[in-house]
Amino acid sequence: MPRTRTDPVVEPATERLLLRLPTEADAEDVLVMMRDHETVLWNPAPLVVDPQSAREWCLRGADWSDGTHATWHAADRVTGRFVANCSVFAIDGEQSTAKIGYRVAPWARGRGVASQVVDVVTSWAFAELALARMQIEHAVANVASCKVATAAGFSWEGTMRSASVDGLGERHDDHVHGRLASDPSAQLGR
Repeated sequence: MPRTRTDPVVEPATERLLLRLPTEADAEDVLVMMRDHETVLWNPAPLVVDPQSAREWCLRGADWSDGTHATWHAADRVTGRFVANCSVFAIDGEQSTAKIGYRVAPWARGRGVASQVVDVVTSWAFAELALARMQIEHAVANVASCKVATAAGFSWEGTMRSASVDGLGERHDDHVHGRLASDPSAQLGR
């Protein structure tokens, strides 16, 4: 059964990124990311509409006390600027499984940020939450997420028909990718 924590014991990092709890200081960048077309299309947060709601969203992400999620923000190691959000959610302690989702700020896309964050957070979840399986689900049309999942060591397992509605109200088939604690970890230069 996964252990739950109210905060991380260790904050993981890569050569380029620091992962940490979300902070109110991220709110301005979070609001820009949440208004970006790609985020609105594939991973909207409709309640984040202004600076106050962005701050509240960050604070909710930093509160892990109910054990239902573990949310991280990634920051550039040099500048300290927010570049991505990643959450382990739908944590099922009985089955030792969870899902993982992420968003990348527009200014950080195309640099391998998402695959690094997903790989590191997945490895952390296996070690710290004692999970056996992590799963990514994304719209088939979201080709970038398919590449991220593969680069982060998740195997494509199938397609769920008409499984989700995007931010514009269109239904999509979703790909399912899974990674097991026993799978070899993707080596992304941590």
